[in-house]
Amino acid sequence: MNKLPQISEAEFEVMKVIWKYAPISTNEITEKLLQTTNWSPKTIQTLIKRLVTKGALTYEKQSRMFIYTPVVKESEYIGQESSSFLNRYYDGDITTMVSAYIESDKLSESELDTLRMLLSQKQEKGGK
Repeated sequence: MNKLPQISEAEFEVMKVIWKYAPISTNEITEKLLQTTNWSPKTIQTLIKRLVTKGALTYEKQSRMFIYTPVVKESEYIGQESSSFLNRYYDGDITTMVSAYIESDKLSESELDTLRMLLSQKQEKGGK
C-alpha cells in the first residue's frame, strides 16, 4: 500500500463529508460543514485546497463549479491511521490494546458483545 497523505483533524472532517457525498461541489461541502462546525466558508475552502495539494482529492470544473472526488479511499485511510495508532501506542499488539480498553472499563457491554460476535464469526470461518 502506498503511503497515504498526512491529514489533519480539520482536513479529516472535510474528507468525511466528501467520502459520504462524492462527487460534491464546493458549495455543498461548505453547506454541510457549516451545519456541524463554526468554520467560515473561507476556512473550509482553504482546507479543501490543502487536501487537493496533498493529493487526497481531485476535482473537475463543471461550468463555474468545482466538483470534488476523493483520491484516497476512506477504508485505506482509516486502516493506515489504525495501524499507526496501534504501532505507536501498543507496539503493534492489538491484544494489549484491547486488554487496556477492557481493564479501564472503556468498552460498553454492547461493544464487548460486538467483539465477541466478530471473533466468533472469524473463528467459524477458520481464521487464524
